Amino acid sequence: MSTSPQGPCADEQRFAALWDEHAARVHAYAARHVGIADAQDVVAETFLVAWRRLADVPEGALPWLLVVARNTIGNRRRSSSRRRALESELGRIAHLVVRDDDPHVSVEERERLLAALARLTAREREALLLVGWDGLGPVQAAQVAGCSPATFRMRLSRARHRLTEADESVDPGGQAPPARATAQTLAMGASS
Repeated sequence: MSTSPQGPCADEQRFAALWDEHAARVHAYAARHVGIADAQDVVAETFLVAWRRLADVPEGALPWLLVVARNTIGNRRRSSSRRRALESELGRIAHLVVRDDDPHVSVEERERLLAALARLTAREREALLLVGWDGLGPVQAAQVAGCSPATFRMRLSRARHRLTEADESVDPGGQAPPARATAQTLAMGASS
């Protein structure tokens, strides 16, 4: 944060004045859009942005603060929507993993694999699942995915690489070789 020419004390006073004058109005705006339960979080995030960008806050600050609050609400909604979509996708994937009762794969290893899969894009997950679980070759999988075989091979290659990276970031110490083997097995799938 850049401080004003008057120094940090003047910034603190200006910020306190902004809070005193506008926090209730920003809270009312947020409560209308996200409800009382989440309104205070929106207010806190809004004023955090105001503190960090205090030099950018205009004299008539309320409209500026409400735009920041609106953007904060939009970001929260997008994040929540992405989280719900990911949870839904993982729910669809999880039942496939649970169906395989391989005694050599522990619950912890399966959870690590699901976490690694969660870090992939939907297209990357689909490429791996078409090859690794559905047993399709790249040409057949490309037909299902609605793309050319060359595009599918590139997508699959990226997915395999990212799955390996995601699995390693979930278990950076490499403490569970069977889980690594599970992820690698999924990543390798049918021969390409």
